[in-house]
Amino acid sequence: MHRIDSRPSPFSLDRKSGTPIWLALIWRVLLALGLIGIAIAVHWFDREGLRDSLDGEISFADVLYFTMITVGTVGYGDIVPVTQQARLFDTFVVTPIRLFVWLIFLGTAYSFLFKRVWEKWRMNVIQRRLRDHVVVAGYGTSGSEAVNELVRRGADPTTIVIIDSNSAALRAAKECGATVMEGDATRNAALEAVHVAQAKALIVSAGRDDTSILIVLTARRLASQVPISVVIRSEDNEAIAKQAGADTVINPASFAGLLLAGSTHGAHLAEYMADLAAADGRVALNEREVTEDEVGKPLSEIETGLGHRIYRGNQIFGFWEAEARRLERGDQIVEVVPRRGI
Repeated sequence: MHRIDSRPSPFSLDRKSGTPIWLALIWRVLLALGLIGIAIAVHWFDREGLRDSLDGEISFADVLYFTMITVGTVGYGDIVPVTQQARLFDTFVVTPIRLFVWLIFLGTAYSFLFKRVWEKWRMNVIQRRLRDHVVVAGYGTSGSEAVNELVRRGADPTTIVIIDSNSAALRAAKECGATVMEGDATRNAALEAVHVAQAKALIVSAGRDDTSILIVLTARRLASQVPISVVIRSEDNEAIAKQAGADTVINPASFAGLLLAGSTHGAHLAEYMADLAAADGRVALNEREVTEDEVGKPLSEIETGLGHRIYRGNQIFGFWEAEARRLERGDQIVEVVPRRGI
C-alpha cells in the first residue's frame, strides 16, 4: 500500500475564487464612499443643527471635516450636534455607518491578507483529503477536451485535479472550477502531491509522446492499481506506452481515421460512433460488473442495454462467441445503453 507522506509539499493546489479581487475591492470602496456621502449630504442640509466652537459658522469644509472625523472616530468636540434632530441622526445613522465602514476596511484587509493565508490552509486541507479524484496531466487541446467532457458527463469540477507547468494553461483550467497545480508531472513529488495513488483515474496528455510515456512510467510506479489513459500521437509509440503501464492508449489521428474510414462504408456509421463517444449523444457505452441476478444468463438477455463484449480476467469475448452464452461472477460487461441509463 502506498504510504502518504505527511511532510509539507513543495507543490500547492489552487482553485478559482468566486469573485475577482479587483471587483471585490471596487465594490467595497464604492460602498464606503456611498455611506460617507449619505452622512455628508444629511449633515450639510441639516447644518443648522451643528455648532462650531471656533467661529460659530458651519461651512461645507466644516461639514466634510465633521463627517469624516465622526465616521472615523467619535469626534474631537470642536463641532457638535446641538439639535435633537441632529443628535438622533448621529446616533441612529452615523454610528452604524461608522461600524459598516470599519467592517469594510477589515473585510478588505481580510481579502488581501488573511484570506490568502486562509486559502493556502484550505488548499492544504483539500490536498490532504484527495480521494477518488481524476488527475489530468497536461491541459492542452486533448486535456482540456477531456476535462470538458468529464464535466458534461456530470463530474464535479472540484474532483478534477490538473497538473501543468504552463501557468497560462492553468489559468484557463481554473475557469471550469477544477483544482490546479503548477508542476512537472514527470516528477515523483508532483504526482505524490496530488495523491495519484488514491485517484480514481489518471489522464495523461502532455503534448509530446516521450513526456507522456515518462509520466505514465512515473505514475505506474507510484500507483499500481490506478487506471491510466494516455494520448499518444505516433503509432510507433503506442506499444511503448502500453509497456510503460498505460491501460488505455488513444491516438487522436487513428481515431479520426476510423471515423473517416467508417463514413465510406455507410453514411451513418461515423455519426453513430460519435454519438457513442459524446456526452450529449442519445446512446452511450457503459462498463459495469455482472450482477448476481445476471450470473448464468447469456449476454443477450441483460436488461440494462445491448451487451457487446465481456472481459473475463485477461480474456475478451464478443457477443457472438460461445462464452457470451453464460455470464460468470466477476465478468465486466461493455454495453450500449440509452444516455438516460448512465
